[in-house]
Amino acid sequence: MPTLVMKFGGTSVANLDRIARAAKRVALEVAKGYDVIVIVSAMSGKTNELVGWVNETSPLYDAREYDAVVSSGENVTAGLMALRLQEMDIPARSWQGWQVPLITNDAHGSARIVEIPSDNINKKFAEGMKVAVVAGFQGISPEGRITTLGRGGSDTTAVAFAAAFDAERCDIYTDVDGVYTTDPRISPKARKLEKISFEEMLELASLGAKVLQTRSVELAMRFNVKLRVLSSFDEPSDDAGTLVCAEEQIMESKAVAGVAYSRDEAKMTLVTIEDKPGIASKIFGTLAEAGVNVDMIVQNVSEQNYQGHAGGVTDMTFSCPIDQKMRAEKALNDAKEKGVLAFDRLEVETDVAKVSVVGIGMRSHAGVAAKMFKTLSDENINIKVIATSEIKISVLIDRKYMELAVQALHDAFELDKA
Repeated sequence: MPTLVMKFGGTSVANLDRIARAAKRVALEVAKGYDVIVIVSAMSGKTNELVGWVNETSPLYDAREYDAVVSSGENVTAGLMALRLQEMDIPARSWQGWQVPLITNDAHGSARIVEIPSDNINKKFAEGMKVAVVAGFQGISPEGRITTLGRGGSDTTAVAFAAAFDAERCDIYTDVDGVYTTDPRISPKARKLEKISFEEMLELASLGAKVLQTRSVELAMRFNVKLRVLSSFDEPSDDAGTLVCAEEQIMESKAVAGVAYSRDEAKMTLVTIEDKPGIASKIFGTLAEAGVNVDMIVQNVSEQNYQGHAGGVTDMTFSCPIDQKMRAEKALNDAKEKGVLAFDRLEVETDVAKVSVVGIGMRSHAGVAAKMFKTLSDENINIKVIATSEIKISVLIDRKYMELAVQALHDAFELDKA
């Protein structure tokens, strides 16, 4: 029988009524002849509660015990979903990560999937089981300990199962009815997309769109897994939601597919550092060792060069997530004290936001950058930092202008039009 993977997020299984509603969705697919693998998250808010309990009990916790605690939320949901399906006379059973087994490395709290053997579940399908309800977000390490995949890891679990079982499709059920051209809460003109390419979805996810976890999109692109994002609260429909697929499956692409934003950014500038080979390696090596994720990078000619400074000097500006700001400051200042780095001062801005336009059509459309910068200029929005790739342009601006920038760019690229 063909296999279908269905993933239900926390809001879709937030209580017994919603679990029953999700089970009805599963029953419809079983009736079509599918063997179904259902991936479930913990009930909405449960993981946060469990994390809070761990932090309250042991602020400097053992990551192995953290995983043992926070993975329990998915176990509860999986068992309840299996029971509901059994009440509907559908042969179903729950599976925890170690029972599959979903094998990961031993990086507790942010484990990576190594392998998902299909023998155990396929054997049960052959014996008449129609639905395998798998606890998402969790696996088992080579040492036999429970591991978790990081927040949002149930999306990654679902895509990995779809790849391992050669599923026809992977449906991600959430509280939104698809992928939009931008956040509808900011722009009422935001339009739901029928299709979006893996590359575009990956950029949008990494730039702030919260619809899918970045790792899940990476996996889907690598193994060419068809992803469909849809709402568990809408009426079932064959053309519901947004299909995330290969670029070749999209007939014609506009220059820009969507506008993403992230308000949780910090801009940091090292003022007056030596301009010589290897200095960038020292700076970003120091940050990498401290676990800081650097995004946008700009090297400027320092004002000191214009004041007759002996030798070449430069300023280095970069952005990072705001919750990593203190870690970055400590790492750079420690490196200065140890003589690894030499700079006059470290300037930090936290009232900034990143706004990005994304689209595979940029490859064949000229003038996207010019239109973006002209649009921001017309709104009197100053650009602090610019970063580009083949299919995206990102700018760092004052946070107070973020919503205005998103709305203006959405209008300028006419994203409300199909």
